[in-house]
Amino acid sequence: MELKELIDRYKSKIYTFIYTKVRDEFLAEDIFQETFIKVINTIKTGGYNEEGKFLPWVLRIAYNMIIDHFRKEKRLPNVVSSDGFDIFEVLRFAEDDAEKKMVRSQISADLQKIIQLLPDDQKEVLIMRHFCDMSFKEIADITNVSINTALGRMRYALSNLRRLIEEHNISFQLY
Repeated sequence: MELKELIDRYKSKIYTFIYTKVRDEFLAEDIFQETFIKVINTIKTGGYNEEGKFLPWVLRIAYNMIIDHFRKEKRLPNVVSSDGFDIFEVLRFAEDDAEKKMVRSQISADLQKIIQLLPDDQKEVLIMRHFCDMSFKEIADITNVSINTALGRMRYALSNLRRLIEEHNISFQLY
């Protein structure tokens, strides 16, 4: 398979992964391009063996590029931007009446706040799994941990989400 085909096949997942970390379109595009420059250079110098999966390998490079960027900026990434970007806009809901839309909006805002309270490693796995639609194998490869560790982090994230929902008396039912 040619590099162009691989890029076309995975560009959406890779860009989404980067964007969920940096929360800025222009920065995500820059890091996306820098990632593929590094990918192309690594392939040209024979540094990529085809034994591994392409997507986890590229996502690991993107992850490292993101970390490098934040180290240079000396700041940590925000999962939810300050302008209130709704990560749930990617979900497609059937047309609802105004009351249901308001309730969904409140549920979304409450869930975003609760997710922000999770430890970073749990938040990272939760976002990769549910919002980037990544497998636990891909998550493990990117975060450089075992699959069992990735699974454990997800289990703890869900457990902590349940606890936080109860502590904050949040209901996620429409009616």
